[in-house]
Amino acid sequence: MVSAAARGRAGGPAGERAGTPRAISIGAVLELLRQEFPDISISKIRYLEDQGLVEPQRTASGYRKFSPEHVDRLRYVLGMQRDRYLPLRAIREHLDAVDRGLEAPVGRLRAVTADEQPRRRFTRAQLLLAAEIHDETLAALESHGLVSARPAGHFDADAVAVARIAGELAGFGIEPRHLRAFRTAADREAGLIEQVTSPIRHRGDGSVARADDVAQELIALCSRLHTSLLKVALERGQT
Repeated sequence: MVSAAARGRAGGPAGERAGTPRAISIGAVLELLRQEFPDISISKIRYLEDQGLVEPQRTASGYRKFSPEHVDRLRYVLGMQRDRYLPLRAIREHLDAVDRGLEAPVGRLRAVTADEQPRRRFTRAQLLLAAEIHDETLAALESHGLVSARPAGHFDADAVAVARIAGELAGFGIEPRHLRAFRTAADREAGLIEQVTSPIRHRGDGSVARADDVAQELIALCSRLHTSLLKVALERGQT
């Protein structure tokens, strides 16, 4: 997987991959990756390109064209962020080493096991590194209730994810103070999900696991609904 991801950097000769054409558009890449990464967006793919993690070819008209290796590389980067909480800088160093034919720094990239992941804790300094944000940004996120430390003083993986996304949004001029509406909407959606799952949790053996499964399904549906409504709103504003 790493070698395929590495080959996707400069857009060299692309091998065939089942279900993936030789050269596809950024929109097609989005649909392929969304199966595994529901929150992926075109702006995220462009951001990874800007960071030098993937270099798609361009047509004479300037349109991006991605090979199967480009898709592999993006999938690898996104997986490293999601599952191992690594900052892009560390992922870039790893892939640069592979690109140069050097031995990859495996020790730094050890996978977080399923048993370890729920207990993963981050100090403030570790969160700043993993999310690639400055302390001022984190302070602003905390002041607006978007990120908070656990009672013991550490941050969890969800806090890292929120901070990382907020950092990427900041690159477009969207500041933490602009994100309070997202927190309000999330609280309301959480209330709706809890109304559905709370009765399930009290039905007997296996009910807690079932409630968790239902909650995940509802989260995915709410995410899809939000994306669709946002697209409709943008299209409405352009007419």
